[in-house]
Amino acid sequence: MSDSISTSDKTEVAIVGAGPIGIELGVALKRAGVAAELFDAGPIGQTISWWAPQTRWFSSNERIAIAGVPLLTVDQSKATREEYLTYLRSVVSQFGLSVHPYCPVVDVQRQSGGLGVTTKPGGEVRTWMARAVVLAIGGTDHPRRLGIPGEDLPHVDGYLRETHRYFGRRVLIIGGRNSAIEAALRLHHAGAKVALSYRGETLPEDGIKYWLRPEINGLLKAGRIESLMGTEAVQIKSRSVHLRKIDSGEPIEVAADDVLSLIGYSQDKTLLRSAGVHLIDSVQRPKHNEATMETNVPGLYVAGTAIAGSQTSKYKTFLENCHDHVDKIVSHLTGQSVETSREYESQITAQPES
Repeated sequence: MSDSISTSDKTEVAIVGAGPIGIELGVALKRAGVAAELFDAGPIGQTISWWAPQTRWFSSNERIAIAGVPLLTVDQSKATREEYLTYLRSVVSQFGLSVHPYCPVVDVQRQSGGLGVTTKPGGEVRTWMARAVVLAIGGTDHPRRLGIPGEDLPHVDGYLRETHRYFGRRVLIIGGRNSAIEAALRLHHAGAKVALSYRGETLPEDGIKYWLRPEINGLLKAGRIESLMGTEAVQIKSRSVHLRKIDSGEPIEVAADDVLSLIGYSQDKTLLRSAGVHLIDSVQRPKHNEATMETNVPGLYVAGTAIAGSQTSKYKTFLENCHDHVDKIVSHLTGQSVETSREYESQITAQPES
């Protein structure tokens, strides 16, 4: 059956990505009297939705709150996955944003009179015309690959899932930064037998949050989580993983029912490339004007963590230091100065939490 095409839909601004920054921008544009439509390939907050249940943010609530709406939790602690997704739904509902979930944008092209945004919800091709398009698409679309035999086996995963499923299982975690350490701790407490493989001889001082470090160090020292420092995986089998000591080349075989490769994520650059956005540096980040967030394609902007491309293990761009992108874009589109007062902005610059 052929795809049907509709070209009758129009909006002033199309926002690709209905995560926190996309939603915050949608609210800011509505306040400025600019019509906007939000599109996402999945649900709103899709990246957050694939976190394991009850995962807590590293950032404090005031730093990840959006659109001037306070983020409050029952016990005043950092928000969980569930609390934050509820918060995003409430912001969308409160401001009556026009959001199109499960509506992937597959192409953006310059056309006479603006930008053509091609969507494909449920396989049906539709085209929207917009004066401007903002790509708030994030940068963690795909887990990084190990590049070794066996990493495509069904018991190998790049995401931590519901922790209950690992009870009584032997789990090898590959990685040594925040995501890997948090997974090791949570699975240990859920009753899994956890081993941790990391390339460094010790865990990185600058790669683990201060509240995680004492516990992981204590559990590794006590042998309650098996320490495999200074090793790299060379092959994954159905019930074991072959490691190699980096300094000596000595082979090690570790029994494992599940393998979690938590070594970071990479950005899907398909849309950026098809739209003609220039990608620069080793991380292939979109080139843009830092004062306006506009790319080399007139009328096409980037916002949020999308600006950083595929970040290395030392993430420097995250939600808490991207809020000003909203002000810059709205100012450029409306021609009016917009500067939102954010009480914690200087603290975020001095000491990021993410």
